[in-house]
Amino acid sequence: MKIEEDIWYGNHWGKWLLAPLSVTFAAVTSCRRALFKAGIKTSIKPSVPTIVVGNITVGGTGKTPLVVYLCEQLMAAGYKPGIISRGYGSKAPEYPYIVNADSPVEHSGDEPFMLQQRTQCPLVISPVRTEAAAHLLANFNVDVIITDDGLQHYAMQRDIELIVIDGKRRLGNGHLLPMGPLREGAWRLKTADFVICNGGNGLTDETDMLLAAAPLRKVINNELATPDNIKSIVAVAGIGNPQRFYTTLEQHDYVIEEHLSFPDHHAFTAADIEKFAAGRTVIMTEKDAVKCQSFAQDNWYYLPVNAHLDSGFLPKLLLKLKELTHDSGS
Repeated sequence: MKIEEDIWYGNHWGKWLLAPLSVTFAAVTSCRRALFKAGIKTSIKPSVPTIVVGNITVGGTGKTPLVVYLCEQLMAAGYKPGIISRGYGSKAPEYPYIVNADSPVEHSGDEPFMLQQRTQCPLVISPVRTEAAAHLLANFNVDVIITDDGLQHYAMQRDIELIVIDGKRRLGNGHLLPMGPLREGAWRLKTADFVICNGGNGLTDETDMLLAAAPLRKVINNELATPDNIKSIVAVAGIGNPQRFYTTLEQHDYVIEEHLSFPDHHAFTAADIEKFAAGRTVIMTEKDAVKCQSFAQDNWYYLPVNAHLDSGFLPKLLLKLKELTHDSGS
C-alpha cells in the first residue's frame, strides 16, 4: 500500500505532519467557492439541464460506469444526452475536441474514448468545461448534458449533482487533502441531489450502486469471448482503485497469479504487460483495454462492468429532469 493510501484510509500518524497544508487547502477552496457564490467569479449556465457526476475524494469511485448507466437510461426515456469531460491525460490537437470512433486514444484520453464507444453519445472534451458544453450544444442536438467529473468546477452551473462514494473506503480518515483524501468536506454530501454508494451498504439517504461484470471481450478486436477453462490469470489495472477490479475478478472465480497495478490513466506499452505476462492469459479493465488494442495478444481480455442502482433512483431523477424542462418553458 502506498504511503498516502495508508495515511488516508488507515490510521497512520504521518497525517498530522500534513495538517498545516490541509488548513491552507481548506482556506483556498473555501475562498474560491465564496467568490463564485458572490458572483465575483463568473459561472456559466448551459441552456439545457446539466447533470454533474463527481466525487469528493481522490481516486476512483465508479463515476464512469454511472455515466454509462445514465446515458443508457436517459436515451431509453427519450432524452438525447451528450457528455462533456475534462479529458484528463488527453493530448488533443485543439480544444474543445469531439471524441468519436476515429479519435486516437492519445488525443481523447482513455475514459472519454471508452465512454463514447460504450454509449455512442456525442462527447466533447476540454480543460474548460464551459467551452466543452458550448461546443457540444453548437454541434449536436442534445437536450441534457452529463459532465463526467467536474463537481468542483464551479465555473459551470449545474442542475443536478450526483456524488459517488466508495462503499468500502467511504471518506477515509475524513480530512481534506493532503492530510486525507477529501477534495471537499463531508458537508458537501448534504448539498447533492443524490449520493451514490458504490458497493452497496449505503446510509439511509444514499442510493446503492453495484457493479456487475459483463462477459469478457477480446482486447484485440472487442469481440465477445467465451474462453474455456480460464482460471489462472494476470490481472492488469491502471485505474484509481485497482483493488475493486481485482476483487471483482476473484468473485468470478478467477485465480490471479499476478497483479499488475499501474497509475491511473497510465499510457501502456506492450513491454509493460508482456514482460510479466509471458504468454499467460491477461484480463484488464475496459478503460485500460482501449490503450492496449494496437499491441494486444490474442489471449488478452477485458472485463466490462455495468452499474445497477436502486429501483427508486431513476424515477426520482427523471422527475427532476421533467421539472427542469417544465420550468424552462420547453
